Amino acid sequence: MPAKLSRCLVLTGCLLSPFGIAANDATAQPVAPKTKIEATAPVVKIAGDFAFTEGPAVAADGTLYFTDIPNETIHILKPGGKIEAFTETSGHANGLWIDEQDRLLACEMDGQLVAYDRNSKKRTVLADSYEGMRFNAPNDVVPDRRGGQYFTDPLYRAPEPLPQKIQAVYHVSKEGTVTRISDAIAAPNGIGLSPDGKTLYVIPSQTSQMLSFPISEDGSVGPEAPFCQLQQPAGKAQTGGDGMAMDVEGNLYITTELGIQIFNPEGEQIGLVAIPEHPANVTFGGKDRKTMYVTARTGLYSVAMPIAGL
Repeated sequence: MPAKLSRCLVLTGCLLSPFGIAANDATAQPVAPKTKIEATAPVVKIAGDFAFTEGPAVAADGTLYFTDIPNETIHILKPGGKIEAFTETSGHANGLWIDEQDRLLACEMDGQLVAYDRNSKKRTVLADSYEGMRFNAPNDVVPDRRGGQYFTDPLYRAPEPLPQKIQAVYHVSKEGTVTRISDAIAAPNGIGLSPDGKTLYVIPSQTSQMLSFPISEDGSVGPEAPFCQLQQPAGKAQTGGDGMAMDVEGNLYITTELGIQIFNPEGEQIGLVAIPEHPANVTFGGKDRKTMYVTARTGLYSVAMPIAGL
């Protein structure tokens, strides 16, 4: 990440960086400081007393879906504020997404990636195995631009030994072809696509280094590369992330033990939003898509942000 270390401040004639003082250089030019992103209002608790909330996803009509994993329930938060159950037999659904067909995609930790018709609630299995073996426990999902989906498959709630032997990232094509697109990753969890569709982000939970994968014009995925390093709680060195969301400017919002850590597309941390409980996942909604919804253990929270979500 050498390019990411170039930001610095001019102070009394010498260059001061976060990593030490460099020699005075008459040709060096000051660069603009990183733009920080902060919440524009206090965090609000919408509801509580769940077992473990995850997977927030907002439909075009403003309806918020989120999961309560141990209770196998997918909940709906209506625009008026009422919460009701969409299904109570979700296969321990975790990550959710509303795709361009207005289907509710769900990663069932019981071993499947599925799609629900939001009106009829009809459930369709999109993928349940790779090379003849069930997935470990699908965790989070993001659609591609060709009618397929990327999803993570770590170890949480998976049978032992792991059916897939390793924890990895997969792609399901529109036609249903399943491809493993990564080598072993330390608990791949959250996943997202850049606004231009050229970068896939993967958030491991057992390492502090987040990953990115280049995506070519033909849809093929290149090898992983380091993207950013998470800020760590005091006394810890390898606490990873969980879920993630993106805004329209390509900034990443990653749920961590410290809260929502925000990184720009260059991998520089530009914000931190503390949440009363350890957040698991995050998305954007509201009329202007500037409301950040956070699922955090037993609670569902919202907070106003300055930039619209993707």
